[in-house]
Amino acid sequence: MDQQILKSYSQIPNLNVSRETCNELESLISMIKQKNLEINIISKKMYEKEEIRERHIIDSAQIIDFVDLNTNTTSDLGTGGGMPGLVIAIVMKKIKNNMKVQMYEKSFHKCVFLREVSKKLKLNTEIIQKDIFTIKNIETGTIVSRAFKPMPVILNLVNENFKKYKNIIFFMGANGRKILNETIKEWDLDYEEKKSLTSEDSFILNIKKIKKK
Repeated sequence: MDQQILKSYSQIPNLNVSRETCNELESLISMIKQKNLEINIISKKMYEKEEIRERHIIDSAQIIDFVDLNTNTTSDLGTGGGMPGLVIAIVMKKIKNNMKVQMYEKSFHKCVFLREVSKKLKLNTEIIQKDIFTIKNIETGTIVSRAFKPMPVILNLVNENFKKYKNIIFFMGANGRKILNETIKEWDLDYEEKKSLTSEDSFILNIKKIKKK
């Protein structure tokens, strides 16, 4: 494998990505590129492997140290093309963790893609083709949400539809600080944050507890 590719993945802290994991992540990129010719998995503007690797794969993988490894499942809400759910599932193989990654997605065609990737890479996933807002009393470990719905909408969803969970991970973009400041006017949040690896203006939120004010 190209040393530059290995170097790119090595920037993810606490991961120590193996060559086998890198190969599977690169296979995912190739499958995304191929499927993107049929349906929109990612933006057509971001089509070079280097861009996909940085913007989607590494961006997704950087949350791995926030994922609770002591639970049976992690839930990816509105996973779309499988970021970060597929990436987490690939990394879990390297960690040899038996946690199942549940990916909620309404789109039939995207679910077909998620199942194709999961089968090819032998990932421990469950693809749930349903509107997450219609499912009640969900129990899980970590909840992740990347480019799905606005933060207050996700918090309401978790508060109303999840019976049990450990933590919620948010990817906060350029307007993230403003969104967070607005959100904490209505919610008490117990959280920690870390700077994003892929964008100077972005950060990752790991929320342990939420309570509506």
